[in-house]
Amino acid sequence: MNYSTVNILDLSDEMVLTILNKLNNIAVLYSLVEVNRKLDRLVQDITFTQSIDLIAISSNEHNDSKNKSILDRFYVDIVLRIQHNIESFTLNPLSIDRVLSIGNYSKLHKLTLVNFQLEAASYIFNDGSSFVHIFKQQISNLTVL
Repeated sequence: MNYSTVNILDLSDEMVLTILNKLNNIAVLYSLVEVNRKLDRLVQDITFTQSIDLIAISSNEHNDSKNKSILDRFYVDIVLRIQHNIESFTLNPLSIDRVLSIGNYSKLHKLTLVNFQLEAASYIFNDGSSFVHIFKQQISNLTVL
């Protein structure tokens, strides 16, 4: 019997994107950014970068140090690479300051805030906050859950 091996890098861009689209975009970004040129280019495609939901990582308490490491890399490296594609963010109170202070989200039009207490919301949405200053013109749809 003849066996052949195919490396994912041998596949066309369309095939790789089809495979990656079946996976969680945060996992794809975290795992494949900076692996090699082709994967780096493909994972920075709008498909994986237009909607970013950091709730699953930041709310998972089972492996806190691993989650912190994932979030740190995401904040420091990945967001800076994809900030120009991000249209939608889903954040919790622990991540909002850090995320909003590191990027210039020119396409951001939806921000979903999850598990916010009144005190946190009043701090974030007051006229003197960096959030209001940075995003006053950019956010057209704001959802608070």
